[in-house]
Amino acid sequence: MVGMTAPFPEHRPRRLRRTAALRRMVRETDLSPRNLIAPLFVKEGISEPVPIASMPGHHQHTLESLCKEAVDLAGVGVTAFILFGIPAEKDPGGSAADDPEGISQRGLRALREELGSDAVLIGDLCLCEYTDHGHCGVIVGEGDGGPDNDATLERYRSIAVAQARAGADLVAPSGMMDGQVAAIREALDREGLDRTAILAYAAKFASAFYGPFRDAAEGAPRFGDRAEHQMDPPNAEEAVREIEADVQEGADIVMVKPALPYLDVIRLARDVTGLPLAAYNVSGEYAMVKAAAERGWIDGRKATLEILTAIRRAGADLIVTYHAGEAADWLSEP
Repeated sequence: MVGMTAPFPEHRPRRLRRTAALRRMVRETDLSPRNLIAPLFVKEGISEPVPIASMPGHHQHTLESLCKEAVDLAGVGVTAFILFGIPAEKDPGGSAADDPEGISQRGLRALREELGSDAVLIGDLCLCEYTDHGHCGVIVGEGDGGPDNDATLERYRSIAVAQARAGADLVAPSGMMDGQVAAIREALDREGLDRTAILAYAAKFASAFYGPFRDAAEGAPRFGDRAEHQMDPPNAEEAVREIEADVQEGADIVMVKPALPYLDVIRLARDVTGLPLAAYNVSGEYAMVKAAAERGWIDGRKATLEILTAIRRAGADLIVTYHAGEAADWLSEP
């Protein structure tokens, strides 16, 4: 029978753990820089990079420092980047999000010019960084039920086109609006941008682990929360339905966010779709490792690589992670 082994003492699993070479030979899950996607932040109106206090090692970048950071990451083997823009001015509709001269579009063009076709550029497609209220979509009236779904889809269509024209290989809708993938696919195809792919935040949960990101992107909601449109953490079967819906609407890659508290969802997603699968190792997960390592409570390097390997083992092909640069550097060591 497949999977059966002889009993002890004939079968001794420790035989294949005896040396590092043996362990490498039978290792079931590999982790390499090609599996990693690095998030980057670019901010309008600053003259030098601004450190993000809750995310040690990360900055809000100028266009110049953004390109330098990307070149450094490419030097250790990370060649996929997801870009978050922070405009100087925000308004209720998030008009900077689809402005051809908005900070995200300028950042995408700068990265494309610097890195050429060897890099994969992903535009994060949402409104929370661009609206003065900090929500992921258009607020109509009092907004008691969260963003207006269908009005938000119109904004997402326009943002997708702007990002694609600026050089994004993929656009990544993260707002969890119903029908967002279908709306974006239709808009891209209509504008002759059918080669631009969609990385769908298909199962994004209303998580407690997003806090440092909201500092970095300056996108915390001024009122209410996002539980109305992001997923309820106890629901795994609903996550599968959301993933299947995005696949049917035309997603090219689907993503689960966050990663660590949802390894079971990543495995379910792996089982139901043959598409490439991404997971987002989010800012709070990163900050916890950094805080514990700084206090000497854990070995930060070992913990980081164990976490990323666990996400791969659960079934993720790609990992969006703030550890991308350091992990790739460690993985490149003999």
